[in-house]
Amino acid sequence: MELDRISSLPNDVTEKILSRLPLREAVRTRVLSSKWRYKSAILQDLKFNEYVWRRSQNRYDDQIQTTFVNMVDHALLLHIGPIRKFELFADEVSTRDLDRWLTHLSRNSIKELVLCLWVDEYHIPLCVFSCQDLVLLDLTKYFLMDSNLTEVWLKPPSTFKGFRSLKSLQLVGITVAQNVFENLICCSPLLERLILLHCDSVTTVNIDAPNLKFLNILGIFDVVNLKSTLNLTDASIGVTIYTDGHNQRLVPDSWFPSSSSNLHKIFDHLPYIRKLAIKLHCLKYLSLGALPEKLPKSCEYLNVLSIEICFDDPDAILTALCILRSSPALQELEILMDGRKKLTRRPWVVEEQKCSCLDVSYNCTLSQLRLVKITDVSGVKAELDFIRFLLLSSPLLERMTITPPQFPKSASVDGFPKLVKELLQFKRESKHAEIILLDP
Repeated sequence: MELDRISSLPNDVTEKILSRLPLREAVRTRVLSSKWRYKSAILQDLKFNEYVWRRSQNRYDDQIQTTFVNMVDHALLLHIGPIRKFELFADEVSTRDLDRWLTHLSRNSIKELVLCLWVDEYHIPLCVFSCQDLVLLDLTKYFLMDSNLTEVWLKPPSTFKGFRSLKSLQLVGITVAQNVFENLICCSPLLERLILLHCDSVTTVNIDAPNLKFLNILGIFDVVNLKSTLNLTDASIGVTIYTDGHNQRLVPDSWFPSSSSNLHKIFDHLPYIRKLAIKLHCLKYLSLGALPEKLPKSCEYLNVLSIEICFDDPDAILTALCILRSSPALQELEILMDGRKKLTRRPWVVEEQKCSCLDVSYNCTLSQLRLVKITDVSGVKAELDFIRFLLLSSPLLERMTITPPQFPKSASVDGFPKLVKELLQFKRESKHAEIILLDP
């Protein structure tokens, strides 16, 4: 008889093949041979995407179209063995169906749970908090145009003591009480990765996670405190604020530190940071309080830095310079020009620019800087001064890429040749530095 190579494939190979197929195709492989009949039923990683499922329904001529809910029910009912990972992307699933599936999973020692939901209102069931083998928990609530006021709630029982095995936590658009979020962090002793995006119910970020290595937070926060994050190596911090009735963005009083400065409070807990992104109004938040010329403790390991900066705000410029002076190992720098108006404490207070970049004493050499990317350069004096400073302070600079704003077709770009001419005239400390100016 001819050798049946498909039937003789090792189990780990067949599992990798099946894991890369849509579930419908994975199930259909049972017709290949008798040994493949139950292969799809022992997959440990299950991924269900309702949108992809609806599209695939149109590609088949089945006389009976199976619904998405029936398909998930069928897969869970016939599954053999443990379920390691469960991913669900759903937009028309009822809360009753979600509760049934999550209850089933809570009895299977699941280790990774990913839920991306388009639902009107949903409370994560209590059975999820009994999954003490969870290593990864990812909860995302997608916003619909006609249901902006709906919420997905994460509210554990009073007896909940945290996830003892959890290493990765992602919450996007989830409604979670302030004390619940803080307890969730401090009671997950192995937590290494934390993502918190657009969770408006969390107004104060207190991170007490000694094993944390990756952090990404973005939202409207009154205070950001890093209490125990000495192992953090990769962080992205984005802070923004509400707009008042006059369409003005006001700095909240809670941002002003009672002592020292926000810059010290954050960087004192980042001794081993290697990659850092400062987004939205975070630079303004860091600039409040006593602003030193250089941090008391340098960021000895910081290699990659991304800063969103408003060049109408001299305090933001000085804060950025302080971070640069304190980063002797910096190799890659990204500057995002923030075109929004400078934040003020009161809407009727109009402050003149206190200084330009030329008035600032830089006193800084970026001895390891090699790559610079600057986005949305409009050509105003403060921006050009900063670019000139980078060119004169970087002896090993290899490439600087500058991107002007994306002008609409009706907008005038007459100033672009002038910007090119001025940039090309800037002196450079590095003999090998090239300036790449992208045409808008």
